[in-house]
Order: sequence, then structure tokens, then C-alpha cells
Amino acid sequence: MLMTYLHSALNRAHYEILSDDHRYYGEIQRFDGVYAHAETLEKCRAELEQVLEEWVLFRIAQHQPLPEVDGITLQIRPAV
Repeated sequence: MLMTYLHSALNRAHYEILSDDHRYYGEIQRFDGVYAHAETLEKCRAELEQVLEEWVLFRIAQHQPLPEVDGITLQIRPAV
């Protein structure tokens, strides 16, 4: 379920080339603070994937809600 969630979120990523330094910038709407920039699109995608994974794990550890993506909702339940 987690991998499906991450892949669905990454499929919603938006990438652009910055005009000032011609580097690639990527972000995912509704995932505040999840963004990346790099010299190539491939490196930008890889960095964005890593940032997203760390962001999701941090929010889970802090018991913070995660946005729904393509009908997928990750719910944080307390350990028994």
C-alpha cells in the first residue's frame, strides 16, 4: 500500500526548467515542502522521490495526516 501511495503521488509531480539557471525543478501539489531541483530531469525525479519518502515517513512518525492520492488514504494507527 505504501509503495502504491508513493508511486501515485510521484505520478502527479510537475517538472519545469528554471529560466535563471536551466536546472530542473519538480514538486507535487498538496505535499507542502516536497520539491527537488537538479541538473537533469532524471536526477530531479530521483531527488523528488527521496524527498517524498522522507516527508511521508516523518509525517507518519509525527502522527500527522497525509493527503489522499488517487483514492488512497494512509491512516496512522497507534501501535497496540
